[in-house]
Amino acid sequence: MESILVTGGAGFIGSNFIRALMRRQPDVDVHVLAALTYAGNPENLSARIREHRRFHFWYGNVCNASLVGDLMEKVDTVIHFAAESHVARSIYDNRVFFETDVMGTQVVADQVLRHRKHIRRFVHISTSEVYGTAVTEPMTEEHPLRPLTPYAAAKCGADRLVHSYWRTYGIPAVIVRPFNQYGPYQHLEKCVPRFITNAIDGLPITIHGDGSAARDWCYVSDTCEALLRLLEVPLDAVLGEVINLGTGVATDILTVCHSILTQLGGAQVAIEHIDNRPGQVDLHVSSTEKAERLLGWRARTDLEMGLSQTIEWYSDHESWWRKLEWMKHVPITLADGHVVLH
Repeated sequence: MESILVTGGAGFIGSNFIRALMRRQPDVDVHVLAALTYAGNPENLSARIREHRRFHFWYGNVCNASLVGDLMEKVDTVIHFAAESHVARSIYDNRVFFETDVMGTQVVADQVLRHRKHIRRFVHISTSEVYGTAVTEPMTEEHPLRPLTPYAAAKCGADRLVHSYWRTYGIPAVIVRPFNQYGPYQHLEKCVPRFITNAIDGLPITIHGDGSAARDWCYVSDTCEALLRLLEVPLDAVLGEVINLGTGVATDILTVCHSILTQLGGAQVAIEHIDNRPGQVDLHVSSTEKAERLLGWRARTDLEMGLSQTIEWYSDHESWWRKLEWMKHVPITLADGHVVLH
């Protein structure tokens, strides 16, 4: 790899990946395409990175075929993070999810096809949300795709679109499905940073239902390590594959909340239980066998350690997250048409 295009590189996982990549491969030219929507923050990338001679930032949308095509001319590798990525927000404002996640992915895949003579590898970042609630434990890559929300459906469409381009046109595609991510630079709309920042401020924490919905929580730096390995292994080993990225352990949301409060010195804040979110997933837990076999990767950070590191980061970076507090609560359209704040 000599040069890489990272779409959505100013977002949560994308920016963490860029930091890991530039530490691991400092001689690679990194081109970042980002639309800087509400969740894409230029402050997620330090001045040191932005000013690096091998870092190139391009402001624009993945639906712009001309721009994406121009950038494909400059690179030999593509990793596609760009997406609208919040379940609750998709229930209220679903159109933009299909525009970015499906149509944007079609533009990227189409430009990979047009430039296939020099594009060596295309990694599409999907999500475990495409599976819906677990019908088998753990959830392997062959688990049925049963998306339960507009976000999940949009990502499922993009996931299968990339797969179809590999089968039809032979593009050098690999699909990864990360399970629930958390860590530094995550937007406050997501539950872990919202729990942490509410606890720091002594504000009530709201939890959907009884809090028994369980997720496979994977620390973002572990995910970035898996993605780096995916770029380093021989293409023949992963071409056309779908690979889950998770820990193999599910923890319910109420337990995550109590762990955060305990690690913050037993913070005394109210926990308020509200109605379940429409399209709620009851259980996600990843099979780890394929990632171990193909990438030699297994998540190293257990949940307690990951939460500790995440709490420390948010405690030390208050100036970063204070600017986002006004976007912490997300409107949701319920089945009866009423709009409530999540």
